[in-house]
Amino acid sequence: PISRHSRVHFTSQKLKINLTAFNQSVACSRWKKKKMASTSGKLMRAVQYASCGGGAAGLKHAEVPIPTPAKDEVLIKLEAVSINPVNWKVQKGIMRPVLPRKFPRIPFIYIELGTDVAGEIVEVGSAVQKFKAGDKVVGYLALSSEGGMAEYAAAKESSTVGRPAEVSAAEGAALPVAGVTAYQALTQVAGLKLDGTGPQRNILVTAASGGVGQYAVQLAKLGNAHVTATCGARNIELVKSLGADEVLDYKTPEGAALKSPSGKKYDAVVHCTTGISWSTFEPNLSGSGKVIDLTPGPSAFMTFALKKLTFSKKQLLPLLADVKAADLECLVELVKEKKLKTVIDSTYPLSKAEDAWAKSIEGHATGKIIVEP
Repeated sequence: PISRHSRVHFTSQKLKINLTAFNQSVACSRWKKKKMASTSGKLMRAVQYASCGGGAAGLKHAEVPIPTPAKDEVLIKLEAVSINPVNWKVQKGIMRPVLPRKFPRIPFIYIELGTDVAGEIVEVGSAVQKFKAGDKVVGYLALSSEGGMAEYAAAKESSTVGRPAEVSAAEGAALPVAGVTAYQALTQVAGLKLDGTGPQRNILVTAASGGVGQYAVQLAKLGNAHVTATCGARNIELVKSLGADEVLDYKTPEGAALKSPSGKKYDAVVHCTTGISWSTFEPNLSGSGKVIDLTPGPSAFMTFALKKLTFSKKQLLPLLADVKAADLECLVELVKEKKLKTVIDSTYPLSKAEDAWAKSIEGHATGKIIVEP
């Protein structure tokens, strides 16, 4: 005869086996549904890469299944996608420590490109509440998700905002990474109030004709700042038109030294480029001036740590922006009200996406590079 203890143990083991079989069955069913959705649905054109490296030559045009939105996602028929340097830097491999090393990534064979998108919602997940099919939106796709260099993309509801008729698809797609980075640097780190109610600050913006710099100049002026900016000689008039009070050609001795023509010391620097040492910044800062480094390398983090350890009032602060819907909504509203504009360097069709990629890699774009699916 089997003891009571043995019967309980046996029943428990049987229950575990049954639960395991049930879970495996459910998982298998879900996998089959995902597989069916990704193989039997309609196809879309997309641009992808299969491994790190390769630059523009590593991009491949392909037809892949239109993504099926999860319950908290919206499916967007894309009208515009903007390229950010971080996109091709990921291709080069800078995110290898945190993103999966193995290719391919499920469910697609290749990794798609682009994180900043605008378009029209064609389908919503079961838990989506703010949007419906037909809504025009701007969205941000996380780097760990499938990208937006395609005809359609699935975006989280939480990282998607409405796009009014006054904001074009290209203007909207340019905003998420570049616009939010400038916005957070000035409001969260430099402490500017964009309604202009705060005290006037002296702000330096480096690489002011680039994707982030163009927004930083305009937002700083909204925040009642005196703005000094650097850029190449060919873009000086453009940067002045964005509101900069003083513009330096970075190739001149004065521009390389970052000296304000009016002798001002900077309360904050929105540093949008590379190759400028702390020793160049420091004599140009006010007593408690900050350099907000948007492209920090190892030396930037070392300077940051050193200044903290020595209790220096002058600080170098690395900033890696976190794209939040509330910040993006604020920027979209500013564009709608004509208080913020987007400078577009060039526009390419999806069939020429590799040319847009190469343009971004070579640097010196004036404003944003847009791809239109």
